[in-house]
Amino acid sequence: MTTQAKDECMPVGKIPVIRVPARPADQNPGGSIFGGWIMSYVDLAGSIPALDRVRGPVVTRAVDSFEFKKPVFVGDLISCYADIVSEGRTSMKVRVEVYAERMTRGETSIIKVTEAILTYVAIDENRKPKQLPIIEVNN
Repeated sequence: MTTQAKDECMPVGKIPVIRVPARPADQNPGGSIFGGWIMSYVDLAGSIPALDRVRGPVVTRAVDSFEFKKPVFVGDLISCYADIVSEGRTSMKVRVEVYAERMTRGETSIIKVTEAILTYVAIDENRKPKQLPIIEVNN
């Protein structure tokens, strides 16, 4: 049986770009998962739509916001969802939302644990910023 906390569920109609279980080795001395572990997966997840948009290399320019809403624990399965929310000439902002599937005594709850906005920059072969490719719209 699956139960969900009030108003918390996976985003409807979206597929996570990354799913990964939290393991004992990822735990901090306080008993939850180390924030840096989550941050690394958020950066990886955010880079996926950026790479797809550019069809080439990107670099992380900035973490514009990062909020740890709830802790992640060993055994949680995290799912990272990422979408481009705005674009500039050479960069884009990507929103990443992280949900944990927490299995306790045969029941699963879904909890939004983290959300962030990151800026990625398209780069050329000399690692210099380059213009985002133009998206052609077919009528």
